[in-house]
Amino acid sequence: MFDTCDLEQNMLFLHHQELPKVPVPPLKQTLDMYLKCVQHLVKEEQFKKTKTIVEKFGAPGGSGEFLQKKLQERRDKTTNWVYDYWLEDMYLNNRLALPVNSSPVMVFPKQTFRDHKDALRYEIDRLVKVFYKINSDGTRELPVDFARGQLAGTPMCMEQYNRLFTSYRYPGLKTDTLKVHMNTASPEPEHIIVACKNQFFVLDVVTNKEQLKEAEIFSQLERILKMAENPGDKVPAFGLLTSDGRTEWAQARDVLTKDPTNRDSLALIESCLCLVCLDEPSGLDPSDTNRALLMLHGGGRDRNGANRWYDKSMQFVVGMDGVCGVVCEHSPFEGIVLVQCSEFLMKYIIGSPSKMATSASIKPLPPPRRLLWKCNPQLQGLLKASGDRIQRLVNNLDMDVFKFSVYGKEFIKKQKMSPDAYIQVALQLAFYKCNKRLVSTYESASIRRFQEGRVDNIRSATAEALAFVKSMTDEKTTLSDVEKMKRLREAISAQTNYTIAAITGMAIDNHLLGLLRISKDLNMEKPEIFCDETYLSSNQFILSTSQVPTTVEMFCCYGPVVPNGYGACYNPQSDHIIFCVSSFRESTETSSAVFAKALKEGLLEIRDLCNRSSAAVSKPAESGPGAAQPRKSGK
Repeated sequence: MFDTCDLEQNMLFLHHQELPKVPVPPLKQTLDMYLKCVQHLVKEEQFKKTKTIVEKFGAPGGSGEFLQKKLQERRDKTTNWVYDYWLEDMYLNNRLALPVNSSPVMVFPKQTFRDHKDALRYEIDRLVKVFYKINSDGTRELPVDFARGQLAGTPMCMEQYNRLFTSYRYPGLKTDTLKVHMNTASPEPEHIIVACKNQFFVLDVVTNKEQLKEAEIFSQLERILKMAENPGDKVPAFGLLTSDGRTEWAQARDVLTKDPTNRDSLALIESCLCLVCLDEPSGLDPSDTNRALLMLHGGGRDRNGANRWYDKSMQFVVGMDGVCGVVCEHSPFEGIVLVQCSEFLMKYIIGSPSKMATSASIKPLPPPRRLLWKCNPQLQGLLKASGDRIQRLVNNLDMDVFKFSVYGKEFIKKQKMSPDAYIQVALQLAFYKCNKRLVSTYESASIRRFQEGRVDNIRSATAEALAFVKSMTDEKTTLSDVEKMKRLREAISAQTNYTIAAITGMAIDNHLLGLLRISKDLNMEKPEIFCDETYLSSNQFILSTSQVPTTVEMFCCYGPVVPNGYGACYNPQSDHIIFCVSSFRESTETSSAVFAKALKEGLLEIRDLCNRSSAAVSKPAESGPGAAQPRKSGK
């Protein structure tokens, strides 16, 4: 369920009304594209069955035609016909725990802090200013985003920025609720929640309608560090409950809210602007991989896994050992919005260096308030169960973050190829090397060109990609480099064309979801197309990928979306590419190290193919038609 509290029209950007609505693609186009997407991924007998079902669904007078008409009517009546359907399907109905399974993280460069004062100054300079600038000055101060990459220059919907500090995801027994609080007339002082040593503190950042100065925030954070040290005041680590499965957390929350003290503490967390998590040193080597793991799950109950409140949309993490980043609850906004926000703020901060006031100018402030909790044996049992489950998640996650330094997007551009499409084809090659098959692949595609647009799916496991990876891996192949190069360009062209279809609202996943949900809304029997084995398997994304480029030194990562799958997030830079590959150790079908090795090999093989082809093209004409053939050494 999506609930917006006091969301007024004037909170939206002026250009928002100028953007078009998300289109409803023609039914035949989607069904034809669906068949093309799945034909090479399922057995021939299964495809024949699927083709018959799809043709029946799309026949004149059939259920598909009726549902298409109803979907078009929904488009006419709503700002964005797919938004609620997509939000519920992608996030709110998902019962898995938020850490690893849903919440992406941004990992910042490793910092070197001399002492806790350095860490607190970093928190204020680099992180607290984020909500000061965005929340207090208003998102209208942000420059409008324009599309980059394919169809560059189109203005993008900025509505997601309004949700960075106003969103909270409430757990439910069957489905969660996302609430966006936009009541700027609230008499309550604005506050953040500071997590320290698994305890939670309220820090008012606006008092008497005035924002606290940086030195005042610094003083309050120092007070919190001292308060957290007092062992006599400590209460159980209730943050663990938010790391659990959504149904388990909803059940625990019902128990928690029976006590008025707990209800009051929950209300303060649920209405805060953001969380600031002051983490204890983990004791781990601060490698890229370990920093990614510590952002994703905090290291579990024995480290900083309870020093979080995962329902809140923004959690800024500053470790006393210099491990820093942001943990995001993903349902209100996309990762690229967080990147844009972070980069805008970092440039703003660099341009406006902080000047910490002297202690003499600090006005007297009431101390921060520790959140109080009442515990009982039932809650103690629930906390232990939640702790056990996050520890299993910690032990299960297999992460490999690496920098591919041989080349980056500049080399790819010289081949006159899209860097994103090229990397997607390389990911298909890596998966084929490991499994001798391709699987349904998810690549996030922004549809922010439309009002309230979020994402659709680019299905990267194309027939053209399959033809190319086979040519690169079949030891019996006699294909020349010319033919391999032709297949590579066809695979990249197919990927690029699908990308353009997705970002212009013409992909298949949102459309099919809309048809399915309309049938459910009308209490119809579920159409056969959505019960078909092919449709069900095509929505199990064993390879879940996303390009999250940055212009400053940081990277994004997340976990797999299915138990036997991979998460693959990548950040292409001019001369290198950062990859974050994740999988689960409990699956016998996956290994992040094996996939990473195959990916590196594949990237080198594609580069070598491109170089040989370029060299062959540049040879003198007298070399003859055999110039494109691979040469044997010594000849």
